[in-house]
Amino acid sequence: MRLHPLAAAAAALACGTMLGSASDHSADGGFVRLTPEQVRWQDLPDGHGAQVATIAGDPRGTGVYIQRVRFPPHVMDRPHWHPNDRHVTVLKGIWYTGTGPTFDPQRAVPMKPGSYMLHPAKALHWDGSNSDEEVIVQVFGIGPADTTPADPKQPFWVQLQK
Repeated sequence: MRLHPLAAAAAALACGTMLGSASDHSADGGFVRLTPEQVRWQDLPDGHGAQVATIAGDPRGTGVYIQRVRFPPHVMDRPHWHPNDRHVTVLKGIWYTGTGPTFDPQRAVPMKPGSYMLHPAKALHWDGSNSDEEVIVQVFGIGPADTTPADPKQPFWVQLQK
C-alpha cells in the first residue's frame, strides 16, 4: 500500500496538532476544551490550500482519532480509499461527495452542515468544495489511518474551474 501525501501529512501532524498536552488540562480533571481559534491547521502538500488539523488521538496509532479537513472554495480530492471506516460530519459549507472510481464533480451529492457520511473501509470516494464557499468536515476514525489514491499517477488534489 502506498502512503499518499494527504496521509503522510496527517500522520506527521497527528502528534503536534492537538491542543496542548495532558499536563495542560490535568488541572481540569482531564477535560479538553478547544475553541475554533485554537485549532492548529496545517497545509496539505499540493492541496491548493486544503488543510488538516488533528483534534484528538493519533491517526498513525491503533486507537480513535478525530481530524478536521478544510477545503478552500472549488478544491476537491480525487477518488481514494482508506483501510478503516471513517465517519464524517459536515461542520461548515456545502460538502460535495462522490463514490466510485469516476471523478465527476457535476454528479457529486451536496451535503449541508450537520450532515453525516460513512466512508466504509476500502470504498472509493472523492469529495470537497464545488462552490464559492469553504468547507470544513470532521472525521472520526480508528487508526492506523492511510489514504490510497485510485490512480496514483493523477494529482490527488484538484482546483476546479469556477
